[in-house]
Amino acid sequence: MRAPIPSLLVAPMAGGPSTPALVIAAGRAGALGLLAAGYKTPEAVEDELRAVRSAGTGYGLNIFVPSRPPSDVAALERYRRLLQAEADRYGVDLPPLRLRDDDHFDAKVDLATAYAPPLVSFTFGVPDRNVVAALQAAGSLVAVTVTSAAEAAPALAVAPDLLIAQAGTAGGHASTTAPATYRGATTAPEILAAIRSVTDVPVIVAGGTGSASDVRGLLSAGAAAVQAGTVFLLAEEAGTRPAQRAAMLSAGAHETVVTRAFTGQPARALRNRFTDEYSAVAPIGYPAVHHLTAPIRAAAADQGDAGALNLWAGTGFAAARPAPTADIIQELS
Repeated sequence: MRAPIPSLLVAPMAGGPSTPALVIAAGRAGALGLLAAGYKTPEAVEDELRAVRSAGTGYGLNIFVPSRPPSDVAALERYRRLLQAEADRYGVDLPPLRLRDDDHFDAKVDLATAYAPPLVSFTFGVPDRNVVAALQAAGSLVAVTVTSAAEAAPALAVAPDLLIAQAGTAGGHASTTAPATYRGATTAPEILAAIRSVTDVPVIVAGGTGSASDVRGLLSAGAAAVQAGTVFLLAEEAGTRPAQRAAMLSAGAHETVVTRAFTGQPARALRNRFTDEYSAVAPIGYPAVHHLTAPIRAAAADQGDAGALNLWAGTGFAAARPAPTADIIQELS
């Protein structure tokens, strides 16, 4: 029998912050942490699955649904030429355009089916119905992330157990399937109400959550659970880069913006030099843009330069503080 999930989830944060230690600490504190399979090899994902399963706590796994190859290659080529100045600045080579990347989707689904974590969530689209059914048969609850009531319809068609309603206030990538029109304008109460108006399927809500009153309010409004991420970026067990930790704690961190500059997909991040210079000209094109900017971001991280880093963070970033994960969960609860 598939077990119910706790009322508080620690969001999957790809790119480093979501470590097995963070997920294990969340489980021991009564929440449910999700591993982030994005950008990792299947071997690395399996290592993390083994680690959290051996700890004997509840956990989840998030998988990216592959995106269609970008249609406007010319726009990507123009952006690549603009980024040459950044490559020169950091002494790196820009890679050729990489238009196709399924992030080892099939292999990661196979791992999820074999390990059957209590919760498997999907981001960036809707998996096939047979994928959902296989995971459910293995014993997992399946959730699909949506950013609007319109996106809920195709998600519901594959019969997930839950929907994750991601507000525009959430940090990191928006799981929107309409990146050209996405503005990140919805709040968590708004998106929760919008999704609940079109379905009786339980809804997990995410975005801008930084306090116990936020969590209580969303649960009272009908959320099956609340998923928080940004407030855990400074947790002791998180793998957040030192440059981002420093940026979040600095006096200069005062606002977030929605940008396609780093990856070609709308994402909310702390405003910095890179978002100021490239947000207006960045094309739609995930993950091609992600691969283009990867060496620039890696070099900036090595140099401790937050000006060219994707400092993913939601609007509630000011609530984040350095502390053990268990303490943060206690405060949110």
